Amino acid sequence: MRTISKTAARLMGCVFAGGLMLGSAQAEVTVLGWPGGPEETALRAAVEAYNAKSDVAEENKVELLFFNRDGFWDKLQADLAAGSDAFDINLLATYSIGRYAPFMEPVTLSEEAKDLYGETVLSTMQFDGQQYGVPTDLSLHFMYYRKDLIDGLMGDDAAKARYKEIAQEHLGQALEPKNPDEWTWDDFAATALYFTQAVNPDSPTRYGTVLQLKNLLFNIMVWQSIPRSYGGDWMDAEGNITVDSDAFRKGLELYKILYDAGATPRDSLSYEFPEANAAFASGQVAAMLQWNAAAGDLTSADKSPAAAEVTEVIAPPAGSEGRKTHIHGLGLGLNKNAPNKEGAKAFLTWLSSKEGALTYAGAGGAPALSADAVKEIAAERPDLVKLGEYAGSYGYVMNGGASANALAVYELQAKEFTGYWSGQQDIDTALANAKAGMAELLK
Repeated sequence: MRTISKTAARLMGCVFAGGLMLGSAQAEVTVLGWPGGPEETALRAAVEAYNAKSDVAEENKVELLFFNRDGFWDKLQADLAAGSDAFDINLLATYSIGRYAPFMEPVTLSEEAKDLYGETVLSTMQFDGQQYGVPTDLSLHFMYYRKDLIDGLMGDDAAKARYKEIAQEHLGQALEPKNPDEWTWDDFAATALYFTQAVNPDSPTRYGTVLQLKNLLFNIMVWQSIPRSYGGDWMDAEGNITVDSDAFRKGLELYKILYDAGATPRDSLSYEFPEANAAFASGQVAAMLQWNAAAGDLTSADKSPAAAEVTEVIAPPAGSEGRKTHIHGLGLGLNKNAPNKEGAKAFLTWLSSKEGALTYAGAGGAPALSADAVKEIAAERPDLVKLGEYAGSYGYVMNGGASANALAVYELQAKEFTGYWSGQQDIDTALANAKAGMAELLK
């Protein structure tokens, strides 16, 4: 597999350069994605398998180009709008297709795609009734927890009494320990506090949880299932902004309580996906809300030897409106100005076939496959079975969450809410600023 080839130096200098484009033709099919996490690992494996196929011509072999996640979508839009031909295929997300569709071409997937994914999953890569990409990854959230720690707590009367005291002191409720599959968000918070040595010196773990608090839009997607589970939304049916609500206050205050109590590492203000995974995998964290994409690593004895064998995966806790999880799809689509369109189409067709999808899934990707298709990989990837189940039962998209300015809304909330969690502004200011900014973005 060629991830850096003869075009790489020019690509690095041209892509996302505010309109600077690669002037000369390229022979290979260049795929633009983002680095880190299982998406990169799975894409590398899929490309390696594809390039090894005997019927793939040398000029149609695939090479990869990665760019930092921070600011990825704005930079991609600028490059596509400028007519860049520096890449043939680029990453897409459900919340951004409307922004990029004018600069991309609809694609035709494999004949197996409809039965392989199903209409609901295929629709995550559709805009105005046309298919713009292969749905490579479905993203939602799992609650990861240490079963050994919970079992120990539930079997110890003295520990349960201490748990109750801690819940009363920090949350104003004398809560009893519960089976995690019955947790509310208050139960999660009480458990996180109990398993924090700064709160409970007898805790077997240093931290009860790990929160992703970096000023980053994806971290808000993780957090917002708390307010959503209490009935929170971005807008009501008439288009009025509704973030200044009890539901949003509940979610913001819960994170603040945990951060201030030391239930998450103090440097969590710089944490996102990889840092949170590393903390949990260390064996020093009791429970964590995290993307489903982490399941492969966190339940692997080779990759997470300190925690894998005692880690369980369930749906997020419940609020007054039940359990909820943010959901969106990632995929790959075709640049309208791709210099090697035929080669790019061939790769996308293969990637949307059963062979391509199972290759991608087997390497750690998270395609949402039909029940029949997922059977072939269920023993190796049990998380993919839960992926489809949780998406159907608990998945949601905020009202306005697929609009042209959805990413800008997430970025606004990340800025304002991180400011509250870090102590730079109070909750009223954070919510007022978010409400005013959203009114402009979503009008």
